Amino acid sequence: MQNHLRTAVVTGASRGFGRAIAAALVAGGTDVVGIARNGPELDAVRGELGPAFTPVAGDATGDALAEEVIRTRRPGLLVLNAGATPPMAPVQEQTWESFSRNWEVDTRHVFAWTGAALRAPLAPGSVVLSVSSGAALGGSPLSGGYASAKAAIRYLRQYGDEEARRAGLGIRFVTLLPDMTPAGGVGEAGVTGYAARTGVSREAFIEGRQPILTLERIGRAVVELAGTPDSGPEYRIGGAGLSPVG
Repeated sequence: MQNHLRTAVVTGASRGFGRAIAAALVAGGTDVVGIARNGPELDAVRGELGPAFTPVAGDATGDALAEEVIRTRRPGLLVLNAGATPPMAPVQEQTWESFSRNWEVDTRHVFAWTGAALRAPLAPGSVVLSVSSGAALGGSPLSGGYASAKAAIRYLRQYGDEEARRAGLGIRFVTLLPDMTPAGGVGEAGVTGYAARTGVSREAFIEGRQPILTLERIGRAVVELAGTPDSGPEYRIGGAGLSPVG
């Protein structure tokens, strides 16, 4: 890992993708500040990963938390992974509150941390890696506003990159778009919902989507992208690995 990436912040670090990303970074020699709302789950990650992992219990959507962590920790890498599990129901069965849930968590926290990274600013050579979703490319009719919230994260990457270039900050913005996988909580809900919608068993649905994205693969992908200065701006990731978008 390059010197300026010795400290990373990972949001949503208590489980799923975030926990796997934190583990991969720590294994590569990076100190990780892990953020999530659930303190006991973060403490469990600390117990697993050791002193290189610092738990910070809090709401990742808060502007104040983003500003404070960036000011005090001076990370060279932000992995913006926090997100809510969307309610799985067709649009006519959604309420606005359920439909907008991912806007209020996933998109809002990327908005908060992107702005804080630009205002601080992060050091030249730093990386802001936001986790979007393959649903941002093809839609997701059972998950309310999830796909559109994840599409907005792609735009925030673009806006952050443009402002960093205009100011000569040298901050790199990258977006990762994972395929649906039962390895994560959000993906498990999606697999269950879409299997039922298409009238097949969960096992048959998963078999039809092989190779399946694993937590270990997404962790390795983040380490790879963070440590590759000439990587592109957007990558889709599935069981077969990374592929550039566009």
